Amino acid sequence: MNPMFIEGVELMLVGMGVVFAFLVMLVWIVGLMSRLVARLAPEPEVAPTPRAAPPATAGSVDTRTLAVIQAAIARHRAAGR
Repeated sequence: MNPMFIEGVELMLVGMGVVFAFLVMLVWIVGLMSRLVARLAPEPEVAPTPRAAPPATAGSVDTRTLAVIQAAIARHRAAGR
């Protein structure tokens, strides 16, 4: 076999090994830092948010607003025909 081809394959394998080792170290270091930050600076407790007001019912809307809504619906339906 051609010696340049063998050297190229060796160089490729060494390069891939270096990249793989670097990525393994990177994952290990990021995991270590994550545990360290979680231990030194825990997340603050969040107070529960108050529940939203219930939606308005037909009885809670005044008659003028209800009439305007009904007229708008009727006009929209008439325009669609």
